[in-house]
Amino acid sequence: MSAPSPTAAEDRARRFAAERDRLVGLAYRMLGSRTDAEDVVQEAWIRYAASPGEPDNPAAWLTTVTSRIALDVLRSAPVRRERYVGPWLPEPVRTRFGDGPEELVDRAATLTLGFLVVLDTLPPEDRVVFLLADVFAVPFAEIAPVVGRSPEACRQAASRARRRIRAAGAPQRTGPAAADWDLAARLAAAVGAGDLDGTLALLAPEVTLVSDGGPNRHAARRPVVGAERVARFLVNVASRRAPGTAAEVAEINSAPGLITRSPGEAPVVWVIEPTGDGRIADIRMVLAPEKLTLLDTGPLDW
Repeated sequence: MSAPSPTAAEDRARRFAAERDRLVGLAYRMLGSRTDAEDVVQEAWIRYAASPGEPDNPAAWLTTVTSRIALDVLRSAPVRRERYVGPWLPEPVRTRFGDGPEELVDRAATLTLGFLVVLDTLPPEDRVVFLLADVFAVPFAEIAPVVGRSPEACRQAASRARRRIRAAGAPQRTGPAAADWDLAARLAAAVGAGDLDGTLALLAPEVTLVSDGGPNRHAARRPVVGAERVARFLVNVASRRAPGTAAEVAEINSAPGLITRSPGEAPVVWVIEPTGDGRIADIRMVLAPEKLTLLDTGPLDW
């Protein structure tokens, strides 16, 4: 078959553009990396643009191809992760679920860092099946060829993944509440002022802090547990920031977060998990510069 005509190619580009954000959201959930997700979706576009005939259902075709490419990347992830220095956290992304349509807000919980960390413990095929079935409502008959399993095996994999996620207590949030923004701002103010008591008052007794500095930036190599230890860690880190450091409250991965920027340095992203009673249960800090290159790219709302 011949290549698409110029008009057909333009139509194809428009159809792809209409699906692109959804595909990036899908690939990001699978991989925990927006950088990798963008690469996967770009590869899906190259295959779509070069395909000789138009699929009967372009959206479904793109979903399948994107999922297959992401699955190939996932299968190599354990090898890469074994070489990772210190705790691994997903690449943080800005989101905007707070004022989005209801059907998008329902997906917000599947973008939290806590949820993505739990997803990362699933076998690659189970993760793909769960996301396609439970988050993107793809029928098992269409998921089966993506992972090379029968529809019934995919149904069992989805059920297995749901049990694992429930058992891990993954966050089920649907976007930050008004009080959560205030909590993030108060934490930024207390830490920035070096106020140890003020910081301590915002933390739950068993608060846990996990920091990901990658191979090139200093971070705690193990989780910091307990309110006093976490408060001292945060205040000590803030005391070493250069003059002129500024903190921005932002929605990060559908949760209240902070972005601190110091002159001449890569930013630091903090994401908090509120307890619901005005304190903080978990803090996840991403310092690895390679995970922050797309932080100011347009927000994900898928």
